[in-house]
Formats: sequence, C-alpha cells, structure tokens
Amino acid sequence: QVQLVESGGGLVQPGGSLRLSCVVSGRTFSLYAMGWFRRAPGKEREFVAAINWSGSVTFYTDSVKGRFTISRDNAKNTMYLQMNSLRPEDTAVYYCAGAPDNRGRYYTRMSEYNNWGQGTQVTVSS
Repeated sequence: QVQLVESGGGLVQPGGSLRLSCVVSGRTFSLYAMGWFRRAPGKEREFVAAINWSGSVTFYTDSVKGRFTISRDNAKNTMYLQMNSLRPEDTAVYYCAGAPDNRGRYYTRMSEYNNWGQGTQVTVSS
C-alpha cells in the first residue's frame, strides 16, 4: 500500500512563495512517476506539473510555467513543488499523485495515476 502525504500549504499574499512537499511511503519511490494536481473552488481537478522517476524530465501546465518548479529527492522519498509569484487564481487544494513507471515517462492525466494524497490547501489572498 502506497501512502502519499502532502504538506506545506497555507495562506500567502499575491506575489509570494510556498513550497509543497509530498512524502511517499510503502513502495520504492524511484519506481514512480509523480505529479501535482489542484482543484480550485467550484472547478474540477486539473493537472499542474509532472516529473519522471529520475527527475530528468518535467512538464507543466501553461498557467504555471516559469513560476512553479517540480522536483524530487529519491533518497528522501519526497517530491516538491516550489511555487513563486503566486496569484489569487492559484488558490486550490493541491494533490500529489504517483504512477508506477520504469520507462522514464511522465503523465498528465488523472486516470494515469493510481495513488493520491489527501491534499493541502493553498490560499493566495491579500
């Protein structure tokens, strides 16, 4: 049983920064491609960023390119999302997700992930 636990959310002013963490336990972390998704109030869950098992390949949705950075530390079984220049429209519950993979791929669709965290709230407001 794989467990994913997010942390690092909170309230931040527009233009501020936060770093989310996702700790994975129960399986070999390096065998998983990982991703971040978010659900804003009144909207469906959407893709934010993805990273392959080694961290050599990343992908972002257009709205966060240049502001967010996804990374991972396989020695610590942890994935990160560094969020800079935050905007009110970034307000959402952020979820981390894992997909078993040994081909070096990343994934952008929710259906491709079979392990999810419980989410952490990020609120961007003055």
